[in-house]
Amino acid sequence: METEGRRREVVVSSLQFACSDDISTNVAAAERLVREAHAKGANIILIQELFEGYYFCQAQREDFFKRAKPYKNHPTIARMQKLAKELGVVIPVSFFEEANTAHYNSIAIIDADGTDLGIYRKSHIPDGPGYQEKFYFNPGDTGFKVFQTKFAKIGVAICWDQWFPEAARAMVLQGAEVLFYPTAIGSEPQDQGLDSRDHWRRVMQGHAGANVVPLVASNRIGKEIIETEHGPSQITFYGTSFIAGPTGEIVAEADDKSEAVLVAQFDLDMIKSKRQSWGVFRDRRPELYKVLLTMDGNL
Repeated sequence: METEGRRREVVVSSLQFACSDDISTNVAAAERLVREAHAKGANIILIQELFEGYYFCQAQREDFFKRAKPYKNHPTIARMQKLAKELGVVIPVSFFEEANTAHYNSIAIIDADGTDLGIYRKSHIPDGPGYQEKFYFNPGDTGFKVFQTKFAKIGVAICWDQWFPEAARAMVLQGAEVLFYPTAIGSEPQDQGLDSRDHWRRVMQGHAGANVVPLVASNRIGKEIIETEHGPSQITFYGTSFIAGPTGEIVAEADDKSEAVLVAQFDLDMIKSKRQSWGVFRDRRPELYKVLLTMDGNL
């Protein structure tokens, strides 16, 4: 609670690790790193996208739909609820959701007392070599959401969502004080000379700076090989998870190969004052932005 003479401060963390294709191994690794982040003082701890197994979207395989589970009574979410309550931390939990005949790339937000605050379903679904998510996931239907946790009001989006400035702005307009992006991104199977790492990072730094909020990005590391109908497909995930401050500055970063637990502390009241005084929300002209509702720029 905010009290006279006391600032609201939050310690955020980004985790980074290599996944096997065994759920129990990966969930245990995530728990181990959550505990390490908590030991470093973290209040809100971000685990990477779809951390229960390999990033299976390299291939279009019917059998991979068996990896999806319903949101209700999801075993990994339940385990993270117990962990969050034990440690008193907030944990967004990424999972492959089965909802009757629909499937989503979803994330459940677990508050510090273990309460499930609800889910966000990934809005922007990519489709390209190595990242064939449209085969598995319906476009999310939740819209961009903000969750009031014990420590801060947070906005959480997922991987490809991070390339769209509209998503970040929508979350901060709803009151998000920190943005979180769990991710799975690395090399491009069709072009080994293409490296999006710096581009990926700069785009998110721009979201932080344009909206005057801290931003936390978590990406996996390691080489993953998936059998496809055309033979094996391989992605080397480039990690480089990071935490950016409210002007887009990098305050903590990981390398492209090592397991990591990043931690950074922010004064939310001071950042709120800067956001208010900087004028990027005061001077908005939403009545001029109708072109954003079109696909081709023609009203």
